Amino acid sequence: MNKTVKIYIVLLILLFAGATAIEFSREKPINWDRTFNETHKIPYGTFIFYDQLKNLFPESIVKTIKTTPYEYFDALYNFQDSIYETSGTYMVINNYGGLDDVSAQELLDFAAHGNDVFMSSHFPSQNIQDSLGVDVESDYNFKGKANLSFANSEFKNDSINIEKGLGNYYFKELDSVSTTVLGYQKFDSIQHINYVKVEYGAGNFYLHLQPIVFTNYHLLKKDNKKYAEAALSYVSNDTIHFDSVNKIGKDLGSSPLRFILKTPALRWAWFLAIFTLICFMIFNAKRRQRIVKTIKPNENTTVAFTKTIGNLYYETKEHDTIIDKKITYFLEYLRREYFLDTQLLDEKFIKNLSLKSNKKQDTIKRLINLILQLKAKRHLEEADLLRLNKAIEAFYNK
Repeated sequence: MNKTVKIYIVLLILLFAGATAIEFSREKPINWDRTFNETHKIPYGTFIFYDQLKNLFPESIVKTIKTTPYEYFDALYNFQDSIYETSGTYMVINNYGGLDDVSAQELLDFAAHGNDVFMSSHFPSQNIQDSLGVDVESDYNFKGKANLSFANSEFKNDSINIEKGLGNYYFKELDSVSTTVLGYQKFDSIQHINYVKVEYGAGNFYLHLQPIVFTNYHLLKKDNKKYAEAALSYVSNDTIHFDSVNKIGKDLGSSPLRFILKTPALRWAWFLAIFTLICFMIFNAKRRQRIVKTIKPNENTTVAFTKTIGNLYYETKEHDTIIDKKITYFLEYLRREYFLDTQLLDEKFIKNLSLKSNKKQDTIKRLINLILQLKAKRHLEEADLLRLNKAIEAFYNK
Protein backbone atom coordinates (compact mmCIF):
# COMPACT_ATOMS: atom_id res chain seq x y z
CA MET A 1 0.00 0.00 0.00
CA ASN A 2 1.60 3.26 -1.11
CA LYS A 3 1.68 6.47 0.86
CA THR A 4 -1.07 8.19 -1.15
CA VAL A 5 -3.58 5.40 -0.46
CA LYS A 6 -2.78 5.55 3.27
CA ILE A 7 -3.41 9.29 3.31
CA TYR A 8 -6.77 8.85 1.59
CA ILE A 9 -7.81 6.13 4.07
CA VAL A 10 -6.87 8.32 7.06
CA LEU A 11 -8.80 11.28 5.59
CA LEU A 12 -11.82 9.05 4.98
CA ILE A 13 -11.75 7.77 8.58
CA LEU A 14 -11.47 11.31 9.93
CA LEU A 15 -14.34 12.46 7.73
CA PHE A 16 -16.54 9.59 8.91
CA ALA A 17 -15.64 10.23 12.56
CA GLY A 18 -16.42 13.93 12.19
CA ALA A 19 -19.80 13.26 10.55
CA THR A 20 -20.67 10.77 13.29
CA ALA A 21 -19.71 13.23 16.04
CA ILE A 22 -21.81 15.99 14.46
CA GLU A 23 -24.81 13.67 14.10
CA PHE A 24 -24.70 12.52 17.72
CA SER A 25 -24.09 16.01 19.10
CA ARG A 26 -27.01 17.50 17.18
CA GLU A 27 -30.20 17.92 19.17
CA LYS A 28 -32.90 15.51 18.06
CA PRO A 29 -36.07 17.18 16.75
CA ILE A 30 -39.26 16.65 18.73
CA ASN A 31 -41.53 13.99 17.31
CA TRP A 32 -45.05 15.42 17.14
CA ASP A 33 -46.64 12.35 15.58
CA ARG A 34 -50.00 11.48 17.13
CA THR A 35 -49.25 7.88 17.98
CA PHE A 36 -51.39 7.58 21.14
CA ASN A 37 -49.02 4.75 21.95
CA GLU A 38 -48.82 3.84 25.64
CA THR A 39 -45.11 2.99 25.29
CA HIS A 40 -44.17 6.34 23.70
CA LYS A 41 -42.88 9.26 25.75
CA ILE A 42 -43.17 11.72 22.87
CA PRO A 43 -45.66 14.62 23.25
CA TYR A 44 -48.60 12.81 21.71
CA GLY A 45 -47.90 9.40 23.23
CA THR A 46 -49.96 8.10 26.16
CA PHE A 47 -47.19 6.71 28.37
CA ILE A 48 -48.14 8.88 31.40
CA PHE A 49 -51.86 8.12 31.10
CA TYR A 50 -51.28 4.37 30.87
CA ASP A 51 -48.75 4.45 33.71
CA GLN A 52 -51.18 6.31 36.01
CA LEU A 53 -54.19 4.09 35.38
CA LYS A 54 -53.31 1.97 38.42
CA ASN A 55 -53.37 5.14 40.55
CA LEU A 56 -56.62 6.41 39.06
CA PHE A 57 -58.26 3.02 39.62
CA PRO A 58 -56.48 1.58 42.68
CA GLU A 59 -59.02 -1.20 43.13
CA SER A 60 -58.90 -2.24 39.48
CA ILE A 61 -56.74 -4.60 37.50
CA VAL A 62 -55.43 -3.14 34.23
CA LYS A 63 -55.34 -5.69 31.40
CA THR A 64 -53.81 -4.74 28.07
CA ILE A 65 -55.54 -5.85 24.87
CA LYS A 66 -53.14 -6.59 22.02
CA THR A 67 -55.65 -8.26 19.73
CA THR A 68 -58.85 -6.93 18.24
CA PRO A 69 -61.72 -6.40 20.71
CA TYR A 70 -63.59 -9.23 19.01
CA GLU A 71 -60.77 -11.73 19.52
CA TYR A 72 -60.22 -10.60 23.09
CA PHE A 73 -63.82 -10.61 24.38
CA ASP A 74 -65.05 -13.49 22.25
CA ALA A 75 -62.51 -15.74 23.98
CA LEU A 76 -63.96 -14.63 27.35
CA TYR A 77 -67.57 -15.31 26.40
CA ASN A 78 -69.28 -18.38 27.84
CA PHE A 79 -71.65 -19.49 25.12
CA GLN A 80 -73.21 -22.15 27.34
CA ASP A 81 -74.34 -19.64 29.99
CA SER A 82 -74.48 -16.62 27.60
CA ILE A 83 -72.34 -14.47 29.89
CA TYR A 84 -68.90 -12.93 29.80
CA GLU A 85 -66.32 -14.45 32.15
CA THR A 86 -65.01 -10.96 32.83
CA SER A 87 -66.44 -7.56 33.66
CA GLY A 88 -65.30 -3.96 33.88
CA THR A 89 -64.55 -1.23 31.37
CA TYR A 90 -63.15 -1.42 27.87
CA MET A 91 -60.97 1.68 27.33
CA VAL A 92 -59.39 3.03 24.16
CA ILE A 93 -57.54 6.31 23.53
CA ASN A 94 -56.84 6.88 19.86
CA ASN A 95 -57.04 9.45 17.10
CA TYR A 96 -59.84 7.63 15.29
CA GLY A 97 -61.88 4.70 16.56
CA GLY A 98 -61.48 2.68 13.39
CA LEU A 99 -63.00 -0.59 14.62
CA ASP A 100 -64.10 -3.28 12.22
CA ASP A 101 -67.82 -4.08 12.30
CA VAL A 102 -67.29 -7.40 14.10
CA SER A 103 -65.29 -5.76 16.91
CA ALA A 104 -67.80 -2.91 17.17
CA GLN A 105 -70.64 -5.42 17.58
CA GLU A 106 -68.61 -7.28 20.21
CA LEU A 107 -68.24 -4.06 22.23
CA LEU A 108 -71.99 -3.44 21.98
CA ASP A 109 -72.61 -6.95 23.29
CA PHE A 110 -70.05 -6.44 26.07
CA ALA A 111 -71.80 -3.22 27.19
CA ALA A 112 -75.24 -4.81 26.91
CA HIS A 113 -74.16 -7.39 29.52
CA GLY A 114 -73.71 -4.68 32.14
CA ASN A 115 -70.22 -3.40 31.36
CA ASP A 116 -68.84 0.01 30.35
CA VAL A 117 -67.03 1.18 27.24
CA PHE A 118 -64.91 4.35 27.41
CA MET A 119 -63.83 5.63 23.98
CA SER A 120 -61.88 8.82 23.47
CA SER A 121 -61.39 9.44 19.77
CA HIS A 122 -62.21 12.13 17.27
CA PHE A 123 -64.58 9.91 15.34
CA PRO A 124 -66.02 6.74 16.93
CA SER A 125 -66.82 3.80 14.70
CA GLN A 126 -69.81 4.45 12.46
CA ASN A 127 -71.36 1.18 13.54
CA ILE A 128 -71.30 2.33 17.17
CA GLN A 129 -72.66 5.77 16.28
CA ASP A 130 -75.60 4.22 14.47
CA SER A 131 -76.31 1.76 17.28
CA LEU A 132 -76.22 4.47 19.97
CA GLY A 133 -78.19 7.03 17.98
CA VAL A 134 -75.45 9.69 17.92
CA ASP A 135 -73.93 11.63 15.04
CA VAL A 136 -70.47 13.20 15.10
CA GLU A 137 -69.75 16.31 13.03
CA SER A 138 -66.42 18.02 12.29
CA ASP A 139 -65.49 21.64 11.57
CA TYR A 140 -61.99 22.47 10.37
CA ASN A 141 -62.51 26.23 10.23
CA PHE A 142 -61.36 27.28 13.68
CA LYS A 143 -58.40 29.17 15.11
CA GLY A 144 -56.91 29.80 18.51
CA LYS A 145 -57.45 27.76 21.63
CA ALA A 146 -60.41 25.78 22.89
CA ASN A 147 -62.04 25.56 26.30
CA LEU A 148 -63.05 22.13 27.57
CA SER A 149 -65.51 21.94 30.45
CA PHE A 150 -67.98 19.58 32.14
CA ALA A 151 -71.73 19.74 32.52
CA ASN A 152 -71.53 18.73 36.18
CA SER A 153 -71.06 21.84 38.32
CA GLU A 154 -68.86 19.87 40.70
CA PHE A 155 -66.19 19.84 37.98
CA LYS A 156 -66.40 23.55 37.06
CA ASN A 157 -62.86 24.12 38.39
CA ASP A 158 -61.50 21.32 36.20
CA SER A 159 -62.06 23.16 32.92
CA ILE A 160 -58.93 23.60 30.77
CA ASN A 161 -57.79 25.59 27.74
CA ILE A 162 -55.72 23.82 25.09
CA GLU A 163 -54.13 25.01 21.86
CA LYS A 164 -52.12 22.18 20.29
CA GLY A 165 -53.47 19.07 18.60
CA LEU A 166 -57.07 20.20 18.54
CA GLY A 167 -59.75 18.70 16.38
CA ASN A 168 -63.16 20.38 16.28
CA TYR A 169 -65.30 17.24 16.44
CA TYR A 170 -68.60 17.43 18.28
CA PHE A 171 -71.93 15.66 18.67
CA LYS A 172 -74.44 17.00 16.19
CA GLU A 173 -77.33 14.70 17.10
CA LEU A 174 -78.09 12.65 20.24
CA ASP A 175 -80.74 10.28 21.47
CA SER A 176 -82.19 12.31 24.34
CA VAL A 177 -83.81 9.25 25.93
CA SER A 178 -80.61 7.26 26.54
CA THR A 179 -77.95 9.98 26.40
CA THR A 180 -76.58 12.18 29.20
CA VAL A 181 -74.37 15.15 28.31
CA LEU A 182 -71.16 15.15 30.37
CA GLY A 183 -68.93 17.78 28.75
CA TYR A 184 -68.55 20.65 26.30
CA GLN A 185 -65.90 22.29 24.13
CA LYS A 186 -65.92 25.92 23.04
CA PHE A 187 -64.19 27.01 19.81
CA ASP A 188 -64.37 30.68 18.82
CA SER A 189 -67.19 31.31 21.34
CA ILE A 190 -69.22 28.46 19.82
CA GLN A 191 -70.02 25.72 22.27
CA HIS A 192 -70.64 22.10 21.33
CA ILE A 193 -71.05 18.82 23.18
CA ASN A 194 -67.93 16.65 23.20
CA TYR A 195 -68.51 14.14 26.01
CA VAL A 196 -71.60 11.99 26.53
CA LYS A 197 -72.80 8.92 28.37
CA VAL A 198 -75.11 6.62 26.40
CA GLU A 199 -76.99 3.80 28.09
CA TYR A 200 -76.91 0.57 26.13
CA GLY A 201 -78.55 -2.54 27.53
CA ALA A 202 -77.39 -2.99 31.10
CA GLY A 203 -74.19 -1.04 30.50
CA ASN A 204 -72.96 2.33 29.30
CA PHE A 205 -70.88 3.93 26.54
CA TYR A 206 -68.74 6.94 27.45
CA LEU A 207 -67.84 8.78 24.24
CA HIS A 208 -65.24 11.55 24.43
CA LEU A 209 -64.12 13.41 21.29
CA GLN A 210 -60.84 15.03 22.42
CA PRO A 211 -58.28 12.20 22.94
CA ILE A 212 -55.48 14.77 22.82
CA VAL A 213 -56.12 15.71 26.48
CA PHE A 214 -54.88 12.27 27.58
CA THR A 215 -51.47 12.59 25.85
CA ASN A 216 -48.18 13.25 27.61
CA TYR A 217 -47.92 16.85 26.42
CA HIS A 218 -51.24 18.00 27.85
CA LEU A 219 -51.15 15.95 31.05
CA LEU A 220 -47.89 17.68 32.00
CA LYS A 221 -49.17 21.20 31.30
CA LYS A 222 -50.46 23.19 34.29
CA ASP A 223 -53.32 21.34 35.99
CA ASN A 224 -54.65 19.61 32.89
CA LYS A 225 -54.44 16.28 34.69
CA LYS A 226 -57.51 17.36 36.71
CA TYR A 227 -59.59 17.34 33.54
CA ALA A 228 -58.47 13.79 32.74
CA GLU A 229 -59.25 12.67 36.30
CA ALA A 230 -62.71 14.24 36.13
CA ALA A 231 -63.45 12.68 32.73
CA LEU A 232 -62.52 9.22 34.04
CA SER A 233 -64.39 9.67 37.33
CA TYR A 234 -67.54 8.38 35.62
CA VAL A 235 -65.87 5.03 34.90
CA SER A 236 -66.54 2.28 37.48
CA ASN A 237 -63.62 1.09 39.61
CA ASP A 238 -63.54 -2.38 38.06
CA THR A 239 -61.21 -4.24 35.71
CA ILE A 240 -59.82 -1.94 33.00
CA HIS A 241 -59.42 -3.59 29.60
CA PHE A 242 -57.04 -1.14 27.90
CA ASP A 243 -56.89 -1.42 24.11
CA SER A 244 -53.25 -1.02 23.06
CA VAL A 245 -52.22 0.32 19.67
CA ASN A 246 -49.29 -2.12 19.80
CA LYS A 247 -50.96 -5.07 18.16
CA ILE A 248 -47.64 -6.71 17.38
CA GLY A 249 -46.74 -8.70 20.46
CA LYS A 250 -46.95 -12.26 21.62
CA ASP A 251 -50.53 -12.33 20.36
CA LEU A 252 -49.51 -10.80 16.99
CA GLY A 253 -52.83 -9.04 16.68
CA SER A 254 -51.94 -6.97 13.58
CA SER A 255 -49.28 -9.14 12.02
CA PRO A 256 -49.96 -10.45 8.49
CA LEU A 257 -48.86 -13.85 9.84
CA ARG A 258 -51.24 -13.67 12.80
CA PHE A 259 -53.34 -16.67 11.77
CA ILE A 260 -50.31 -18.82 10.93
CA LEU A 261 -48.41 -18.01 14.12
CA LYS A 262 -51.43 -18.52 16.37
CA THR A 263 -52.00 -22.04 15.02
CA PRO A 264 -49.37 -24.48 16.44
CA ALA A 265 -49.23 -26.73 13.36
CA LEU A 266 -48.96 -23.83 10.92
CA ARG A 267 -46.48 -22.01 13.16
CA TRP A 268 -44.07 -24.97 13.26
CA ALA A 269 -44.49 -25.52 9.52
CA TRP A 270 -43.58 -21.87 8.96
CA PHE A 271 -40.49 -22.06 11.18
CA LEU A 272 -39.41 -25.33 9.51
CA ALA A 273 -39.77 -23.76 6.07
CA ILE A 274 -37.64 -20.77 7.12
CA PHE A 275 -35.00 -23.06 8.66
CA THR A 276 -34.90 -25.25 5.54
CA LEU A 277 -34.52 -22.20 3.30
CA ILE A 278 -31.61 -20.90 5.40
CA CYS A 279 -29.86 -24.31 5.32
CA PHE A 280 -30.34 -24.53 1.56
CA MET A 281 -28.80 -21.08 1.07
CA ILE A 282 -25.80 -21.92 3.30
CA PHE A 283 -24.98 -25.32 1.75
CA ASN A 284 -25.75 -24.19 -1.77
CA ALA A 285 -23.35 -21.27 -1.37
CA LYS A 286 -20.58 -23.63 -0.21
CA ARG A 287 -21.08 -26.21 -2.98
CA ARG A 288 -21.41 -23.80 -5.86
CA GLN A 289 -18.30 -23.83 -8.09
CA ARG A 290 -16.58 -20.58 -8.67
CA ILE A 291 -16.95 -19.13 -12.14
CA VAL A 292 -14.13 -20.24 -14.44
CA LYS A 293 -12.51 -17.26 -16.02
CA THR A 294 -12.72 -17.23 -19.80
CA ILE A 295 -9.26 -17.17 -21.40
CA LYS A 296 -9.33 -15.71 -24.88
CA PRO A 297 -7.05 -17.42 -27.44
CA ASN A 298 -4.10 -15.43 -28.70
CA GLU A 299 -5.00 -13.36 -31.70
CA ASN A 300 -3.24 -14.00 -35.00
CA THR A 301 -1.70 -10.57 -35.46
CA THR A 302 -0.35 -11.50 -38.90
CA VAL A 303 -3.86 -12.01 -40.28
CA ALA A 304 -5.06 -8.82 -38.61
CA PHE A 305 -2.11 -6.91 -40.05
CA THR A 306 -2.76 -8.32 -43.52
CA LYS A 307 -6.41 -7.31 -43.36
CA THR A 308 -5.45 -3.83 -42.26
CA ILE A 309 -2.97 -3.41 -45.12
CA GLY A 310 -5.47 -4.81 -47.60
CA ASN A 311 -8.15 -2.38 -46.45
CA LEU A 312 -5.66 0.46 -46.72
CA TYR A 313 -4.79 -0.41 -50.32
CA TYR A 314 -8.47 -0.85 -51.19
CA GLU A 315 -9.52 2.45 -49.71
CA THR A 316 -6.69 4.31 -51.51
CA LYS A 317 -7.78 2.71 -54.85
CA GLU A 318 -4.34 1.08 -55.39
CA HIS A 319 -5.79 -1.80 -57.38
CA ASP A 320 -2.47 -2.42 -59.19
CA THR A 321 -0.74 -3.23 -55.91
CA ILE A 322 -3.56 -5.44 -54.64
CA ILE A 323 -3.74 -7.41 -57.91
CA ASP A 324 0.04 -7.83 -57.98
CA LYS A 325 0.14 -9.13 -54.41
CA LYS A 326 -2.87 -11.38 -54.98
CA ILE A 327 -1.16 -12.95 -58.05
CA THR A 328 2.10 -13.32 -56.13
CA TYR A 329 0.34 -15.00 -53.21
CA PHE A 330 -1.55 -17.35 -55.60
CA LEU A 331 1.59 -18.42 -57.42
CA GLU A 332 3.30 -18.99 -54.06
CA TYR A 333 0.39 -21.22 -53.09
CA LEU A 334 0.82 -23.26 -56.32
CA ARG A 335 4.56 -23.72 -55.69
CA ARG A 336 4.02 -24.77 -52.07
CA GLU A 337 0.99 -27.00 -52.67
CA TYR A 338 1.78 -28.64 -56.03
CA PHE A 339 5.56 -28.17 -56.29
CA LEU A 340 5.37 -26.47 -59.68
CA ASP A 341 7.72 -23.93 -61.21
CA THR A 342 5.71 -20.74 -61.82
CA GLN A 343 8.36 -18.78 -63.73
CA LEU A 344 6.89 -19.82 -67.09
CA LEU A 345 3.10 -19.96 -67.28
CA ASP A 346 2.76 -21.92 -70.57
CA GLU A 347 0.71 -24.86 -71.88
CA LYS A 348 2.95 -27.37 -70.11
CA PHE A 349 2.39 -25.57 -66.76
CA ILE A 350 -1.35 -25.53 -67.36
CA LYS A 351 -1.40 -29.26 -68.13
CA ASN A 352 0.69 -30.18 -65.06
CA LEU A 353 -1.45 -27.99 -62.75
CA SER A 354 -4.62 -29.62 -64.12
CA LEU A 355 -3.28 -33.08 -63.39
CA LYS A 356 -2.07 -32.30 -59.89
CA SER A 357 -5.08 -30.26 -58.82
CA ASN A 358 -7.61 -32.57 -60.51
CA LYS A 359 -9.31 -29.57 -62.08
CA LYS A 360 -10.43 -29.08 -65.68
CA GLN A 361 -7.74 -27.86 -68.00
CA ASP A 362 -10.04 -25.26 -69.62
CA THR A 363 -10.83 -23.66 -66.25
CA ILE A 364 -7.15 -23.46 -65.32
CA LYS A 365 -6.28 -22.05 -68.75
CA ARG A 366 -8.82 -19.22 -68.36
CA LEU A 367 -7.37 -18.38 -64.90
CA ILE A 368 -3.76 -18.36 -66.14
CA ASN A 369 -4.69 -16.27 -69.18
CA LEU A 370 -6.44 -13.77 -66.91
CA ILE A 371 -3.31 -13.55 -64.74
CA LEU A 372 -1.12 -12.98 -67.77
CA GLN A 373 -3.48 -10.31 -69.10
CA LEU A 374 -3.55 -8.42 -65.82
CA LYS A 375 0.24 -8.58 -65.47
CA ALA A 376 0.61 -7.11 -68.94
CA LYS A 377 -2.05 -4.45 -68.47
CA ARG A 378 -0.73 -1.02 -67.47
CA HIS A 379 -3.75 0.54 -65.72
CA LEU A 380 -5.85 -1.78 -63.61
CA GLU A 381 -9.33 -1.03 -62.28
CA GLU A 382 -11.63 -2.33 -59.58
CA ALA A 383 -13.46 -4.53 -62.08
CA ASP A 384 -10.16 -6.29 -62.88
CA LEU A 385 -9.59 -6.94 -59.19
CA LEU A 386 -13.07 -8.40 -58.81
CA ARG A 387 -12.62 -10.71 -61.83
CA LEU A 388 -9.29 -11.96 -60.52
CA ASN A 389 -10.58 -12.52 -56.99
CA LYS A 390 -13.61 -14.43 -58.31
CA ALA A 391 -11.45 -16.69 -60.50
CA ILE A 392 -8.94 -17.48 -57.74
CA GLU A 393 -11.70 -18.18 -55.20
CA ALA A 394 -13.34 -20.53 -57.69
CA PHE A 395 -10.02 -22.41 -58.03
CA TYR A 396 -9.75 -22.76 -54.23
CA ASN A 397 -13.31 -23.97 -53.83
CA LYS A 398 -13.66 -26.45 -56.66
